[in-house]
Amino acid sequence: MTWFIDVASKVIVGVAVTPHQPAREAVLAALRTGISREEPYGPFGGLPGRVRVDRGKDFLSKAVSRALGAFAVPVDDLPAYKPYRKGTVEALNGAVEEMLLVSLPGYTRRARPAQAYRPDTVEDLLPYPDFVKVLLDWVAWWNTEHRPSGLTGGRTPAQAWEADPAPVEDVPEERLAFFALEDDGRIRKISTNGVSWRRRAYIADWMAGHVGTKVRLRYLPHFDGRIEVFSAEGWGRHLGSAYLAEAATPAQRRALSRVRESRARALKADLKAAEKLRRTRYTATTTAAAPGRRRTETASEAQAEIVRAQAADLAARALPDLIPPREPPAGWARAPSGSWHYPLRREAQPHRCAGRYNGYRARFGQQGVTADGYR
Repeated sequence: MTWFIDVASKVIVGVAVTPHQPAREAVLAALRTGISREEPYGPFGGLPGRVRVDRGKDFLSKAVSRALGAFAVPVDDLPAYKPYRKGTVEALNGAVEEMLLVSLPGYTRRARPAQAYRPDTVEDLLPYPDFVKVLLDWVAWWNTEHRPSGLTGGRTPAQAWEADPAPVEDVPEERLAFFALEDDGRIRKISTNGVSWRRRAYIADWMAGHVGTKVRLRYLPHFDGRIEVFSAEGWGRHLGSAYLAEAATPAQRRALSRVRESRARALKADLKAAEKLRRTRYTATTTAAAPGRRRTETASEAQAEIVRAQAADLAARALPDLIPPREPPAGWARAPSGSWHYPLRREAQPHRCAGRYNGYRARFGQQGVTADGYR
């Protein structure tokens, strides 16, 4: 999960959840929810005066820097291995683990007897939508009911937010509508097949009658199911959304997932076997003598493995669709066997050919130079 917390009031202003390791799109999504004060994100938020982040590559990506730079928000990159410099968010990470995550099924850091350890079954785990709802409910409880230490008068984060006299700068929703989108900077044209992006076609109903219009595309990082199309002229008016054409069906995606998993298992097995063969093991010694190899290959075995490796390498670099050239026509002049001949065409370009001929004469001497070329 990725979230932003206000240092003064300890209110969580933005949060985003991903089922895997978060990347820059999760940071942008959490940042958008932290800036917007409209439902369902409000009432906490607004444009921050400064953003402090750790050295995670997702927070330091160019997309995050451009998004915050568009609103002139400075970003402080905190030094590595200095958790006391970001104590507020570190305390929040510890609180959510101790108050919420430890009580959920599937928590892997729960203390269990070593002899009777049995992981939770898949049926006992929460579905992803239910987990997100539980987490968002906990965020709402933290903001409105919990009374963290450090706030004067035993206030909740929401009460501390309301009591803070600092003004809140709101950002118009039209500026946040495409806040997290990236732009590759290229200008494209709408064709009868829609608009092309990353060698894929994207279509929409509104494209009818816009064939030939020059457009620019913006998209969410790491998401290629939908793109936003803007006019390339003037102020870049938003024309509409376009969706991927001929997307794979759920059955095809499941079959593709099985194929990729099978390939990954095969590659892991090959890697494990290759690593086992790569290591050299020696016999144990009981006297002051050099150890001997535990396994010795024969000359034929070593040569066979070398040949197999070379053949696989050549097969990987070969062009299976390469068609050999056909024999030239019988009327074409051919160089004699074992020699090569380059005509100089002196009659076509006398001034250039004379220079080339004289250069060859000066370099090679009289031997091997003819009137129409060299050998």
